Amino acid sequence: MPRVIITVPEKNAQPYRFGLDRKSIRIGRGTDNDIVIDSGSVSVKHAEMRRVPGGYELGDIGSTNGIKHLGIRHDKIALVPGMSLRLGDASFDFTLTDEELEAIALDKPHGAFPTPAEASPQLHPAATEEATKPKPRRAPAATPQTSSGVGVGMVLLFLVLAAAAFFTGLAIRHQKDTGEALIKAIVNKPFPGKKARD
Repeated sequence: MPRVIITVPEKNAQPYRFGLDRKSIRIGRGTDNDIVIDSGSVSVKHAEMRRVPGGYELGDIGSTNGIKHLGIRHDKIALVPGMSLRLGDASFDFTLTDEELEAIALDKPHGAFPTPAEASPQLHPAATEEATKPKPRRAPAATPQTSSGVGVGMVLLFLVLAAAAFFTGLAIRHQKDTGEALIKAIVNKPFPGKKARD
């Protein structure tokens, strides 16, 4: 069964499954939809997922915030397994199993499910170019020495601040109890075998 996962910001992802025989699935904020998305950015009647020869497509049905893929708004888009779209602020992830792909491939005159390259003519050329461009490798995360150095620095800073706070509290308490500054008392305290200063 085709699987759709809807994720609304700050809410749990909701998975939905449908049989291959379903011809259309309505999506929106209204309770009469097949998939109800509880988000103010989704229109009451937002989109419709339709079974077409060789696969599925998602069409906007007059929504305010539309359907977006790679940040570009579309009226209709061919759904490719693994594709992630946006309906307003909600994420729409579409997947099919290998068995479903084989069953759907029998519907298509050419005998295959649309690939991302076949789906791309419906996409904006800039989005297609961006999607097919090789991704640069990311630099590895900070090495353990760097991250532990930061951690040690933070611990030392905490200890220094804690010691300063403790000493300040001690000085205030000493001044209340004796009427004399703690620093002055420490400086004037005689060491064994020496006389106190005046």
